[in-house]
Amino acid sequence: MAKPTSKALTRFLKWRYKHISHKTFIQLMSAVIGLLAGLASVTLKNSTYFIQSLLDRGVLFLSKELYFILPVVGLTLVYLYVKYVHKEKLEHAVSSILFSLSRKKGIIASKRILTPLVTAPLTVGFGGSVGLLGPAVASGAAISSNVSRLLHIGARDRNLLIACASAGAIASIFQAPIAAIIFAVEVFSLDLTMLSMLPLLLASISGVLTSYFFLGDETLFNFALKDTFQVKDSLYYILLGVGTAFASVYFTRMYFGILKLFKPLKSPKYRLLVGGLAIGGMLYLIPPLYGEGFGFINHLLEGDHRQALGVTPFDAYVDNIWVVIALLSGITLFKAIAMTTTFAAGGAGGIFIPTMVMGSALGNVFAKVLNNLGLGIEVSESNFTLIGMAGLISGVIHAPLTAIFLIAEITGGYELFVPLMITAAISFLITRNTMAHTIYTRELARIGALITHNKDQAVLTMMDLDEVIETNFKAVTPEMTLGDMLHQSVAKSSRNLFPVIDKEDRLLGIVLLDDIREFMFDINIYDKIRVESFMIRPPEQIFYGRDSIKSVMKKFQDSGAWNLPVVRDGRYHGFVSKSKLLTAYRRKLITFTR
Repeated sequence: MAKPTSKALTRFLKWRYKHISHKTFIQLMSAVIGLLAGLASVTLKNSTYFIQSLLDRGVLFLSKELYFILPVVGLTLVYLYVKYVHKEKLEHAVSSILFSLSRKKGIIASKRILTPLVTAPLTVGFGGSVGLLGPAVASGAAISSNVSRLLHIGARDRNLLIACASAGAIASIFQAPIAAIIFAVEVFSLDLTMLSMLPLLLASISGVLTSYFFLGDETLFNFALKDTFQVKDSLYYILLGVGTAFASVYFTRMYFGILKLFKPLKSPKYRLLVGGLAIGGMLYLIPPLYGEGFGFINHLLEGDHRQALGVTPFDAYVDNIWVVIALLSGITLFKAIAMTTTFAAGGAGGIFIPTMVMGSALGNVFAKVLNNLGLGIEVSESNFTLIGMAGLISGVIHAPLTAIFLIAEITGGYELFVPLMITAAISFLITRNTMAHTIYTRELARIGALITHNKDQAVLTMMDLDEVIETNFKAVTPEMTLGDMLHQSVAKSSRNLFPVIDKEDRLLGIVLLDDIREFMFDINIYDKIRVESFMIRPPEQIFYGRDSIKSVMKKFQDSGAWNLPVVRDGRYHGFVSKSKLLTAYRRKLITFTR
């Protein structure tokens, strides 16, 4: 069956090269990718809701009092799938995509198409406190990468189509096509030109139409904006921006803190058990932490905090508004903890929707406090609930425009553009200056694999050290005589530099041709002088696997050298020349910006 498929593909590619321009083909492919990413998102949502509905109807024969053990069941199923089917450690969805763009030329393994579609519904459906957006984007990106490779699409356009997949997935989940485009630009650091704008637009439209086709006009938030923006409330939106900024810092630090806390538990089984029971305990005390939490947000927008809180051990006290405020504050604090515990225990999901849940609770708490201080202040709780979500999204993932347009689109709240901009901008400015990197990007920045909107920085990040390493230098040993070096190395090399290595290929130093030139024609000393007499230390060394291209550039700048040796696993590996490095940089820059 492989040969006919291969022949059919070859015929199609030949037909495409003859009849469809490259630009038009990429635009058509962006629409197809948006459709496929949309289908992945719809599958993900329906699978999750199917699992939740089965559990709600008692198919698993568990009483309501014991539902807090469900996360352990879900995490166990995820563990079994990962161990016996996926056979690799689960990676954070968006971070792994960003890494593939910067270091793997957009190549993503085909098995990552299916894995998010299985592990995320099991995690969320059984109560894991994470979102579905990240897995939807991950599956769509894997589809895009593999389709692009199948159709022989180059690395640059493959990266663009992966961003298109993210736009299609987001548009499908939220039915917010504009926000989907902006997310791809802000998070994937794309340059918004007409060459990238049209494919992103087509993918976004395709994704949202897929959602409408399979789900109808069903929206995530059944909410119609009733209260318009009041100028007198501007100060409160500024304060909310400050509050969401501090909450964003808390969210991010709690994420890394809890992951670090679980590190001593080396066995996945122990992490699963400890994490699953911890999540179950939190769900028992705070039911809205169950799953994604869109129902919780909807109830807050409707002004029904009783339904939002669900059945808790504190039901006898919810007539007191300050008890309600305390319980909602608990959700604000514990959503980040429950989410990260789910990840640490081996669950799969995303962080985007948990930020929305936390932001909605914080915004609602802020409005309730203002309204109940007895100072005559009266603000719209639903508006503050919406804008709290924007503040958290802006602060946690450093994407203020995505936050503004997403909340406006999914709620029809375009009249709240001014307060959305106020809160999102303040939250972003404070968190950006407090934490340079997000949950998505911190580890990538640490290893020098983060693409940014800075073109020079992005080009350096996408360059591969292997492309500029030269290995045709003739090595010598310190015991060699000058005569042996001249006959065995200098005479057979076009280079003016020679690495000195020992028997285990460890780099000891270098010999410059200029340093031996005056002795080269004195035959009488050929057997009297050894290489170690001319050997000098290199001005710098490049460590393979540790140094990024950016750090290599800095070493050339600081040392003033034209060639620097590369050491790999403690052994000499080759040289990098400044001229070749700069030539490769210029070529990559031209490719990146054309």
